[in-house]
Amino acid sequence: MSQKPVVLVVMDGVGETPETLGNMVKQATTPTLDYLKENHPYRTIRAHGVAVGMPSDDDMGNSEVGHNAIGCGQIYSQGAKLVNESIESGKIYDSSAWQELTANVKETGGALHFLGLLSDGNVHSNIHHLIAMLGEAKKEGVKKVRCHILLDGRDVPATSAHVYVKQLEDALAALNDGDFDGRIASGGGRMVITMDRYQANWEMVKKGWDTHVHGEGRQFASAMEAITALREETGAIDQDLPAFVIAENGTPVGAMKDGDSVILYNFRGDRALEISMAFDGGKDFDKFDRGAVPQVKYAGMLQYDGDLCIPRTYLVNPPEIRHTLTELLVSHGIREYACSETQKYGHVTYFWNGNRSEKFSEELEDWVQVDSDVRSFDEAPWMKATEITDLMIDAIRSHKYGFIRCNYPNGDMVGHTGDLLATEIAVESVDLCLARLKKVCDEENVILMITADHGNSDQMLEKDKKGNVKVRTAHSLNPVPFIIYDKDEKHEMKDDPDFGLANIAATVAQLLGLEPHESWMPSMLK
Repeated sequence: MSQKPVVLVVMDGVGETPETLGNMVKQATTPTLDYLKENHPYRTIRAHGVAVGMPSDDDMGNSEVGHNAIGCGQIYSQGAKLVNESIESGKIYDSSAWQELTANVKETGGALHFLGLLSDGNVHSNIHHLIAMLGEAKKEGVKKVRCHILLDGRDVPATSAHVYVKQLEDALAALNDGDFDGRIASGGGRMVITMDRYQANWEMVKKGWDTHVHGEGRQFASAMEAITALREETGAIDQDLPAFVIAENGTPVGAMKDGDSVILYNFRGDRALEISMAFDGGKDFDKFDRGAVPQVKYAGMLQYDGDLCIPRTYLVNPPEIRHTLTELLVSHGIREYACSETQKYGHVTYFWNGNRSEKFSEELEDWVQVDSDVRSFDEAPWMKATEITDLMIDAIRSHKYGFIRCNYPNGDMVGHTGDLLATEIAVESVDLCLARLKKVCDEENVILMITADHGNSDQMLEKDKKGNVKVRTAHSLNPVPFIIYDKDEKHEMKDDPDFGLANIAATVAQLLGLEPHESWMPSMLK
């Protein structure tokens, strides 16, 4: 087997399906991908559900669990599954964090606030986790609860917010009595407030802080009234709806005060880090003016960054990911290079290395980030693909690295906007860059591997129960392509329908002439 350097490209959000409805991957002109699929080893592999540690095959994959699986070669209980197990066992309520936060409000008479994405998309959060915790809070003697809801429309149908609001309101109504007072207090679209990631747009987080913490913003009598009015006024889908505050007689019902406790019930880390930094930051926090900061006890559903200890307090312990591909390469002295733009930089570094912010080896790992534009990605669907490709080519030609990886975010980030034409251009932009990489891999005698972490741009339309076609902004449940291009050898792959993202690490190791770790899923090569 050849021991040439290996380049791995992750085309974020580029799934594979024969279906044509809303399939912008098929719609796009992709001569490079077409050629490689027809003339070189190619198959599809699983990138969702149990193949990436999610509870069932009804659960879509995402970039975080996808890069965990690729980078560690194993399948760990992730996100929703991890929290499901903790809630079902009751372990979450035995945690010191839950005990501390509930004891605090029982002592002070303050409110227990729940903040998070309100849907059952199982990517960032699950409404059932929230409802379970509301019931337990009442059972344990908490008297006052306030819910600050972020509207999804991205991992679930684009205008489904009212379904989840009703579900939450019904749950609160069943709990409310003379001793328990639970209400929705504030909200807004996930792409407008609170849920920024990779410190790309702190203004989003400030808007969320002012809305949830201070109760500042346009007031409505109920969340349902707010969603209806704002949708009629703006025409926006859920993820883009403006912030709102629930108030009575001009007074917000859920502004946060000294003595309150706050739980961020999102389990996915990337879009939970910045608001956690605002709550946990103390006097040193300088990303935006927080105004008068109430003295609250704060916890996340998980610790979103273990190396940076954000947040300090959390309800569920994360999976302890060990024996990653990077550790294997470092142990053999193989130098690595990783790059992407801001939107997916953490995926090829932090998530890739098993949820670690720090490198395993400063000497052997080089990480480079290209700054993403702060704009709607459908306005510039090529994003930073050209700049990433320039860096990749320089890394290949340097002859310093045995393994080089990158992520092109285009198919996912543009796909999430719901703009079909822009997404078509996004996929084509990546294909143009693959052509450049293929040429350089030929010149430098390097193996090129191409895959994706999950689908998105392959399924951008869907039919509702009435047969009406609607825009779909969520990830798909489709498999993803896996291609090995080597100008000198056609590496034969096994035929196993259960192969998934976790099989990539052993495949890389085999190409590099290394023995995969015994805990890994097997290589796909014969």
